[in-house]
Amino acid sequence: MKNKLLIIGHLLITLLFQGCKSNENTFDATGVFEADEIMVSSELPGRITEMRLQEGDILPADSIVAIIDAGNIDLQKQQVEASISALNEKTNDVVPQLNLLREQLRVQQTQLQTLQKEKERFTKLVQADAATPKQLDDIVAQMDILKGQMEVTKSQMKVQESNVATQNRSILSEQKPLAKRADILKDQINRGRVMNPITGTVLTRYAYTGEVIGAGKAIYKIADLSSLLLRAYISSEQLSQVQLNQPVKVFVDSGAKAYRQYEGKVIWIADKAEFTPKTIQTKNERANQVYAVKILVKNDGYLKIGQYGEVKF
Repeated sequence: MKNKLLIIGHLLITLLFQGCKSNENTFDATGVFEADEIMVSSELPGRITEMRLQEGDILPADSIVAIIDAGNIDLQKQQVEASISALNEKTNDVVPQLNLLREQLRVQQTQLQTLQKEKERFTKLVQADAATPKQLDDIVAQMDILKGQMEVTKSQMKVQESNVATQNRSILSEQKPLAKRADILKDQINRGRVMNPITGTVLTRYAYTGEVIGAGKAIYKIADLSSLLLRAYISSEQLSQVQLNQPVKVFVDSGAKAYRQYEGKVIWIADKAEFTPKTIQTKNERANQVYAVKILVKNDGYLKIGQYGEVKF
């Protein structure tokens, strides 16, 4: 009886061992979760006057997360704007000069109208032998002189307008370059407001309020963790079994002998083989070259960057 129990126990252990052995290496590939991490930097050197983020914060896209002191640039912009205003003060106003010439022309026109009436009156008097032709000729001569003076006045008005316009154009020609300079400075001031590029989670913070930073220095690192990428490696034998947009099963450790299961989708397959990474095992362990694949997995909050995952095709 004792021997029979020993045999049965031995059989059970053997079956259990074989069952465990049969469950080993049942996954087609193993990989590590990763995400597209973005290093956010300041485009403007200066002191950080305000910082609106902490590690772990979920930031919306296009939100202002930090402000860099741009006081010196703002002063330069004010100086350029003052120069533009000064240009307007340097321009000549042609209106007063034109008003004088217009008044002079109006007086001459009034005089011409008076002479015209005198001419008509003396014409009748000459016809009635009540005045001499010379008197009429004198009036006509005065009218001709006055008409000449009026033409000179009109010419002076045109010359005055042209001269003032030329002078003003010369002065105002400096306005466009100064306006462009002001726009450039305004753009630099706007770059002092650091905008968050994507909706994601702050992974690491590198700078703090009050710190002086240089242009291009990273302020924080952010990534969209709503979905992660599992980078796995497959052998050339498995390559024919994998296609783009193919749904796969992804398993993540959840305790000693348990797994959490996720739905994944193959979104990228490498075009070139590479040597097997030391930390990655494939179905065919004898293969020394593999192909990388990326599998998109929706994150329920449990998945982390750097975590291992198993794949079944």
